Amino acid sequence: MIIQTATTETIEENGWATAKTLAEALPFIQIYDREIVVVKYGGHAMGQEETARIFASDIVLLKLLGIHPIVVHGGGPQISAMLGRAGVKSTFIDGLRVTDEATMEIAEMVLSGAVNKEIASWITRAGQEADVRGVGLSGKDASLITVEKATRLKKDPDSMIEQVVDLGFVGEPKRVDDKLLRTLIGDLEHDYVPVIAPIGVAEDGATYNINADTVAGAVAGKMNAKRMLLLTDIAGVLDGEKRLIRQMTVSEAKDLIETGVAVGGMIPKLETAIAAIDAGVEAVVILDGRRPHAMLVELFTEHGAGTLITRD
Repeated sequence: MIIQTATTETIEENGWATAKTLAEALPFIQIYDREIVVVKYGGHAMGQEETARIFASDIVLLKLLGIHPIVVHGGGPQISAMLGRAGVKSTFIDGLRVTDEATMEIAEMVLSGAVNKEIASWITRAGQEADVRGVGLSGKDASLITVEKATRLKKDPDSMIEQVVDLGFVGEPKRVDDKLLRTLIGDLEHDYVPVIAPIGVAEDGATYNINADTVAGAVAGKMNAKRMLLLTDIAGVLDGEKRLIRQMTVSEAKDLIETGVAVGGMIPKLETAIAAIDAGVEAVVILDGRRPHAMLVELFTEHGAGTLITRD
């Protein structure tokens, strides 16, 4: 049996390559120093353990580099799986789940329970040596997210008359109370990373499910985030020829919606990006969260990843 070992030269070359990469990242690290970056983590990648480990490690790295990451997560596939086991069928309208009482109960159990605590735990484990800790929250904690019932208009294909669509217990963020978030990220003694489940409470105390992209946008706007990263299952925003759009303005994003190029779940993502930028977020990036280290490529290299959306 022949055992191959790395030569001293190879080891040194790898070391120099790593040092070069770190040096090239310095200008970008300085851009985001002490800035807030809101990360929406969702899609099927959430159910893959190795991808979750890498995501958590990258979040810890952001924190240790002086950035304040705030994670907002979805859980659509996990909710669908639990609903399937419970024999509850779901319907969607323009990418949004219609949520009745039975669905709401399961959605809160999955989002605020299993998914939220698992992500927070992964971050804590990844940051154990430096004592970086994930803190699991939902919009119901400390009145973090107050919601109002969401309504949608949909044109009847025959009459072309707009009709109000009842989405059930689906809410829209009405108010984000940032006190708890600013307390956590401003703690000088500890490195906390807030992890938020997209569940909110109305003025009457009723619990509502919220689109996770919408929550991320509302939180990013309230926190005046430098960047909002929407990690999803696709490379980014595609044009009419299914080619990746590397960069666009808010006006161009609106045009994609109005012309029908953007469809399904991409519509609320673009609407969220537009609203977040209007609220003060510098830029939003829609990128493929299944690719290892996608956040690092976007933030710390000149190449970027996904689609960057900026104000006009």
